[in-house]
Formats: sequence, C-alpha cells, structure tokens
Amino acid sequence: MTEQRLSPGDKAPDFTLPDSEGNDVKLSDFRGKSVVVYFYPNAGTPGCTKQACDFRDSLAQLNDAGYQVLGISPDKPAKLAKFVEAEGLTFPLLSDTEKTVLKAYSAFGEKKNYGRVYEGVIRSTFVVDPEGKIAVAQYNVRATGHVAKLLRDLSLAS
Repeated sequence: MTEQRLSPGDKAPDFTLPDSEGNDVKLSDFRGKSVVVYFYPNAGTPGCTKQACDFRDSLAQLNDAGYQVLGISPDKPAKLAKFVEAEGLTFPLLSDTEKTVLKAYSAFGEKKNYGRVYEGVIRSTFVVDPEGKIAVAQYNVRATGHVAKLLRDLSLAS
C-alpha cells in the first residue's frame, strides 16, 4: 500500500493540519514562499528531539534565506505542545493523527528494524517551492546531521 514517492517537480500534496495549539495550518497559506516540510515519528524521542533542535538552531538561517519550516508527526496537538515548550521550538509542529498527509507524501509505510518489518513513519524531508512544487525530496534521512546536510544541499552552508 506504499504510495508513489514524490520527486522534484511533482506538485506538493496540499494539507490542512492542526498545530500544537490546535490552529489549522494549510500548506497553501505559504504559497509564494519556500517551505521545508519534515516528517518525524515521535515527539520527545531522542532522534526526533535532536532533529527538531537542529531545525530550531538553524531556523534564522533558513528564514533569512526565505524558507519556512513545518514539522509533521502522528502525535496529538497536546503532545506537540509539550514538545514545543520543552525544547523551545520556534516553528510550527503539525499533528497528522490520521496519517493522511504522511501517506500522501509517502512518509508512512513499511520499515525494517533489526529484521522486523512494520508500518511506521519514514523520516523524510521535502522542500516545497513558492509555486507549490517539490524542489527537494529526501526519504530515510538520519535525525543527526540531517539539517546540516539540508543546509548544504540548499547552498546555505559550506
């Protein structure tokens, strides 16, 4: 049941999801801007915390270059609110409890861990261009070092 993976040039699936405060956030609200949309499995876990803090610490650099950041996980808004507060996150975290957006971006599917096969969130990052098309599609990214690599890929770091 794996969806077709997205590639650069594809139209980014639009979405409306609640943020950590319960406010609806639409991808289409960012039309005209570049948006980094990243999918992560579980707020508050070590890898997801490292990745979120790396985005937080690089946010000024990304914002200065015209990029907005949105993080999406299957966590409920209340859990996201605790994560935002605990880590001082300064960008929206969105709740996809139904996993519809995760699936639309092919960021949910079969995973293997220590020989066990299961369904889960595939840590993925996308850059959506100002016209709403995928500019960068990265699947199975590592939590540690990913943001630094993304900055290099976007020519924002050496």
